[in-house]
Amino acid sequence: MAHPGRATPGGTQRFRDRSTKERAIPFEHFRTAPGELALSSIGLGTYIGSPDGPTDLAVEQAVTICLTSGRVNVLDTAINYRHQRAERSVGRALGRLLESGDARRDEVFLATKSGYLAPDAEAGVPAPAWIERELVRPGILDPRDVVDGCHAMSPAYLRDQFERSRQNLGVETIDLLYLHNAPDAQLPSVGREAFLGRLEAAFTVYEGLRDAGQLGLYGLATWDCLRAPSGDPGHFSLESAVRIAKKVGGEDHGFRFVQFPFNLAMAEAWTAPTQRVGAARLPLFAAASKFGLGCFTSVPLLQGQLARTGPRRSGLSAAQTALQFARSVPGTVGPLVGQKGPEHLSENLEVAGRRPWDEATFASLLT
Repeated sequence: MAHPGRATPGGTQRFRDRSTKERAIPFEHFRTAPGELALSSIGLGTYIGSPDGPTDLAVEQAVTICLTSGRVNVLDTAINYRHQRAERSVGRALGRLLESGDARRDEVFLATKSGYLAPDAEAGVPAPAWIERELVRPGILDPRDVVDGCHAMSPAYLRDQFERSRQNLGVETIDLLYLHNAPDAQLPSVGREAFLGRLEAAFTVYEGLRDAGQLGLYGLATWDCLRAPSGDPGHFSLESAVRIAKKVGGEDHGFRFVQFPFNLAMAEAWTAPTQRVGAARLPLFAAASKFGLGCFTSVPLLQGQLARTGPRRSGLSAAQTALQFARSVPGTVGPLVGQKGPEHLSENLEVAGRRPWDEATFASLLT
């Protein structure tokens, strides 16, 4: 059964108000994001893990704990994570909570991504055979549209992946769909002019999904491209993406979020003026704010390295310090952190009970 509804301002604000009143979570833990949504400054990421049953159960448990704790109402996944099993794990857990009444659809912000090839780990056939059977033979994917052997963004392919994501997640409407690492993957292979044409076609698909009531908003999940210097061949301009979104969707377009790495070892989004806004050059966080875009950040623990060797502040563990740093940067909605083990969940969710640092305290870790 596909669950109806989507995250709404009233629903997410209800989640925030219940958390602050009944669980004494600081009001500042929640941010007002595009669409007037009240979103937690820590989100659950679902990238890491093997495509197996035990990991499925761990992800389901993490979703359940995050939502019922009142500390997290942001769930982030992707169709290619664990070869579709991450989406299905999120969908099963969310479905159970909705059916039991322990969660409400309008309170939960659900984001996924598409672009990378995502053969089904549970199909029982090798990945190339699955891609041939499910995508190439039916005419959904032209092999000539695949770059670097792993990424595609043709309209038919994106529509197919979106529908699979809706089925995996068990919802009628997805709140946020990212085009997954598209500039990073595509620019080196097809060049800037061809990529901008592909991006316009992709945004047109997304605006159609919004018109159909199946998608709330869309964005770009990236790695290096938005943080790279403007002269770098891999650099991509937010201004270009906003211009294309306005062209296909008007002023009420749905391009409202970006995602990119940010942590103590990868602080360029705050420190380096890589983006142009009019005549000014600004760091990524500042540029996104000028364009009215919400920012989610990835790898706050640098895939566990900062949890082992990072600094410690204010009685926090190294992992908590890294997470507090990432959620305190001005301009962020919050970091997305993969957390499956009970001990990591407990440690990370404890941070939600603290107010984010002020800018001076945050900046002191950069010096």
